[in-house]
Amino acid sequence: MTTVAVVGTGRMGSAMARSLARGGSDLVLYNRTPERGAALADELGARVVGTPAEASAVADVAITMLADQPAVESVWNGPDGLLTGAKAGSVLVDMSTVPPDVIGSFEAAALERGAGILDAPVSGSVPLAETGKLTIMVGGDVATLERAQPVFEQLATRVVHIGPLGSGAAMKLSVNTLIFALNQGIGEALVLAEMAGIDRATAYDFFTTSAAGAPYVDYKRDAFVAPGSTAVAFSLALAEKDLRLILELADRLGAPMPQAHADLDLVRAAVARLGPDRDASAVADELRAMAGEGVA
Repeated sequence: MTTVAVVGTGRMGSAMARSLARGGSDLVLYNRTPERGAALADELGARVVGTPAEASAVADVAITMLADQPAVESVWNGPDGLLTGAKAGSVLVDMSTVPPDVIGSFEAAALERGAGILDAPVSGSVPLAETGKLTIMVGGDVATLERAQPVFEQLATRVVHIGPLGSGAAMKLSVNTLIFALNQGIGEALVLAEMAGIDRATAYDFFTTSAAGAPYVDYKRDAFVAPGSTAVAFSLALAEKDLRLILELADRLGAPMPQAHADLDLVRAAVARLGPDRDASAVADELRAMAGEGVA
């Protein structure tokens, strides 16, 4: 049995842990808020450890799924960090959405410990994570990926090697660029239809069967049609963070991103009016509010 450590038991980390438990992995959990990790461990029959170093010391594959770069760096580095406990032959994996150069800053220490290292962000919702139907974008050495592949297959229906270390993170930011454009496009189209007198659900169902009916459009239906009755899958705060990372990478590369700038402006307006904890689909509510104020 492969021992897998999941470090970070937020919405996505918890969902992934459930999928790994069903897949037969021996699970070890660490969360910076211990109560959250303990509750999930009780649910899944997993072990809880007190530091990231303890997690990597016992894991064949250690996965971090964290909110942002400071969280990732605090968990990987330091005397109690993931790198300190890493054992020879293991694989350390970051699945967080962070800049591509973050994973590279850990490479030398991981290799010195005899551990492999990958960046492997995911595409997919929390329900897809719980059912093992994510897509994983992997940066790093192919031989290291082969060692982690059986674990990845418990989480995903598609695992793609993108290129060298850091390329998984770059691919994730590229994918999210498209996701946020879709998210704003859905909001604008839906509000336009509503203001033309079309029933919200009727309009949305036409979107899903139109030429623009991507999987994202389909699985975000309830969030857009009945926002008060659905759980938050991806918060406005995380959308703001990811869009900021996208534009920072674009600035470094000289890539023009007019749509992403517009997406970030709307997300920030929604955060200011509605708060950071609403689902990213709340951009539609922000557009409704703007219309009510006569904002062109």
